[in-house]
Amino acid sequence: MRKFDFGVDTFIWSEDFSEKDLWVIRKASDLGFHSIDFAVAHPDTFPVQEVAEELSKTGLTPVTTTTLGADTNPISPNPEVRAAAVAHMKRMVDISKALGAKVTGGVNYAGWGYLTGKMKTRQEWNWSVSCMRDVANYALDTYPELRICVEPCNRFETHFLNTAVEAVEYCKAVGTPNMGVHLDCFHMSHEESNWTDPVFTCGKQWLGYVHVNENQRGIPGTGMVNFHAFFNALEDIDYEGHCVIESFDPNFEELSRNCAIWRRFAPTGEELAVKGLANLRRIADEVDSRRDSQLDLQLAD
Repeated sequence: MRKFDFGVDTFIWSEDFSEKDLWVIRKASDLGFHSIDFAVAHPDTFPVQEVAEELSKTGLTPVTTTTLGADTNPISPNPEVRAAAVAHMKRMVDISKALGAKVTGGVNYAGWGYLTGKMKTRQEWNWSVSCMRDVANYALDTYPELRICVEPCNRFETHFLNTAVEAVEYCKAVGTPNMGVHLDCFHMSHEESNWTDPVFTCGKQWLGYVHVNENQRGIPGTGMVNFHAFFNALEDIDYEGHCVIESFDPNFEELSRNCAIWRRFAPTGEELAVKGLANLRRIADEVDSRRDSQLDLQLAD
């Protein structure tokens, strides 16, 4: 029996979540999602208390994610920029604590879209690991329930962490017990060889969060991602976390540019999420049914 649930990212509705978007929380619950990923673009202006109040009116489990940028880049040669990255991530720890989120993920190890035109260097690695260790220790002191998960991304968005193997190595280098890996099927479709090895590379020890996105960022279940194999692997490692749908509206300015979203995959982001949820539930049910049948055969033998 699967232990993971399905959730939705606030990017479905809003590029920069603010007080005007509070209605999204109730909407996500009404649509049948069990968890909601608050994509926090700007931690200093995120309406923490208002979000916490709205969350308390639902049964949704919160998650937080963020992306770092040119001014908050842990692998920047500029020490002031690296310090700003640490401050940003410590604020994410505080926001997560206020919301009761036990997972924070995203591109939190390097500036999103920052590319040097070269392979990552040992110096960049050391800078990022040092920054993250500072944040992770802060979290252990202030909110030990939180797990900080790093999201390996495709080569066009970062040169730093592209695969599950690299992400696990990074977590081990940070060396604190609150680190984990955030897998995203969209990025996996570019950088991994199949849909199962990354899950087993992480295993139950390291896999802390999942984005169930299609290879083209369209409606999950309508593209090339083998969700049957992926969900089966998640069940094999007894994954108990969240599987969240994330996509972007082409009208979003920064996100559409960084993610190269030039067409609509559904009339609205909400329709993409609703149809994706139905597809993913059906696929997960099919995986469970097949696993039950295999277990029955084994018991019969």
